[in-house]
Amino acid sequence: QVQLVESGGGLVQPGRSLRLSCTASRYIFTQSVMRWYRQAPGKQRELIATLTSSGTTDYADSAVEARFTISGDSPKNTFYLQIDNLKPEDTAVYYCSVLLRSEGRRTYWGQGTQVTVSS
Repeated sequence: QVQLVESGGGLVQPGRSLRLSCTASRYIFTQSVMRWYRQAPGKQRELIATLTSSGTTDYADSAVEARFTISGDSPKNTFYLQIDNLKPEDTAVYYCSVLLRSEGRRTYWGQGTQVTVSS
C-alpha cells in the first residue's frame, strides 16, 4: 500500500507560480510512473505530466510543457509539479498518482489539492 498526500495548492493571482508536492508513504522511485492530473469544474480529469522512475518526463502537449514542470526528489519520496505564469483556466483540483510495476501496475491516487487562480 502507498498513501499519497498532495500539498501546495491554494488561491493564487494570475501570473504567479506555484509548486505542488506529492509525498508518498514509502519509496516509490523504482519501477514506477508518477503522474499529475487535474480536473476543472464540470470537466473530465486530464493528464498533465508524467515522470518515470528512470527520469523520463512527458507532458500533455507543448502548451503544458511551456508552463508546467514535473520533477522528483527520491530521498524525500516526493514528486512535484511546478506551474508558472498561472492562468484562471488552471483553476482545478490537482491529483497525483503513482503506478507501481512491482505491484502489477497498480495505481495509487492522492486526495487532490485545489488550485484557484484569481485576482
